[in-house]
Amino acid sequence: MTSQKGGCEMQVEVRIDASCHEPKLIILTDVMTEEVNSLIQKLSDHNLQLISGSKDGKIKILEPDDLFRIYAGSGKVFAATGNGEYLLRLRLYEAEERLNPAQFVRISNSEIINLKKVKNFDLSFTGTARSMLFCCRRCYAASSAWDSEAAPLSGK
Repeated sequence: MTSQKGGCEMQVEVRIDASCHEPKLIILTDVMTEEVNSLIQKLSDHNLQLISGSKDGKIKILEPDDLFRIYAGSGKVFAATGNGEYLLRLRLYEAEERLNPAQFVRISNSEIINLKKVKNFDLSFTGTARSMLFCCRRCYAASSAWDSEAAPLSGK
């Protein structure tokens, strides 16, 4: 099977061998590229799981890059995307465990934001950090919940 991605052709080969008891993946390339590194990273992220949300009676798999924020409100957990808000059937900490800690940061007890969707941070409020997301939503974090290093999710 041949796949075209990013202007680079990639061959994919699967061999079924009864003597093989564990899957084995070999990447054969002439040079290490960003695409190869990205592929290795995706294959290594086996702990990350899918997040699905419901909207208008339909369930949809939510891509992490599409998420602006995940937050708790009225006893429920919601995910905000460019296509609206989805109700999650997860607790906030369960969603947190499924997200990449290099991309998502918990800014308060009830909110996680996607760092790739942050337009800017405003630290001028006393004891508060305000982040402006590209979806024009302002998110506030009290200084006790905010680490100047933007503590990753795994750092809870």
